[in-house]
Amino acid sequence: MVLAVWLGAWLVVASVAESPRLPGLAGRAQSLLAPLAFGATLLWLWETTVRALDVPRVILPAPSLIWDRLIRSTDILWVDFVQTFVKGALSGYAIGVGAALVFALLVDRSDFLRRGLLPVGNFLAALPIIGTAPIMVMWFGFDWPSKAAVVVAMVFFPMLVNTVQGLAATDAMQRDLMRTYNASWTQSLLKLRLPAAMPFIFNGLKIASTLALIGAIVAEFFGSPTRGMGFRISTEVGRLQLDMVWAEIAVAALAGSLFYGILALAERGVTFWHPSQRKR
Repeated sequence: MVLAVWLGAWLVVASVAESPRLPGLAGRAQSLLAPLAFGATLLWLWETTVRALDVPRVILPAPSLIWDRLIRSTDILWVDFVQTFVKGALSGYAIGVGAALVFALLVDRSDFLRRGLLPVGNFLAALPIIGTAPIMVMWFGFDWPSKAAVVVAMVFFPMLVNTVQGLAATDAMQRDLMRTYNASWTQSLLKLRLPAAMPFIFNGLKIASTLALIGAIVAEFFGSPTRGMGFRISTEVGRLQLDMVWAEIAVAALAGSLFYGILALAERGVTFWHPSQRKR
């Protein structure tokens, strides 16, 4: 019976995903229907399988138990969310992205920095977070500044590389046209190269949004106050309270998805002229 319901739900999701998209607001709601139905089907299969096989909650709690923990621990989850996402991830994200944009303009102006800084940046970006996080904790303390520093180190170079690549995206004919108009470097940057780089910049912003939350959570494993998503996950795993661990994971996934969605909406509004947006 479970298999039959699963296959039926799969056919419904497939038919919804392949149906012609309606115009306007109805089309946007239709685009959300397939992933929502698929997610609900996965949750139902998870709940049914765990209860049917009597899986211990220390191995894999049912979604109903996770939801009950979410409702009962709202105050704790909110404190952890503010500590990790708002203070650690967002602050480090803003600093790292802003610094990367400034350095990208400097790299674009200087061949020396392009040849010297980018290879070093690629090397530093390859450093494992489990090695840099304890160092940042020793340098900046156990509170959120050390987590923000880890996030800065994680998001800086992906954002820098994407921005530099975007600034070089214009072809020679377009740059020659701006020189024909006697445009200065600043005018060429604002009128041509920066708008052309926006798809690359938003690509870097979206990549950095996922790295920021991951970096803040992992950094809390190596020392933090008695709050934060990473601290709570490591503590509750030791107590075998897996429902609380999954509740923290659910909050982190929801926050990361909303953050990514906001950036995707901003990208659609800013780069409406790009072919990738016109096809949607």
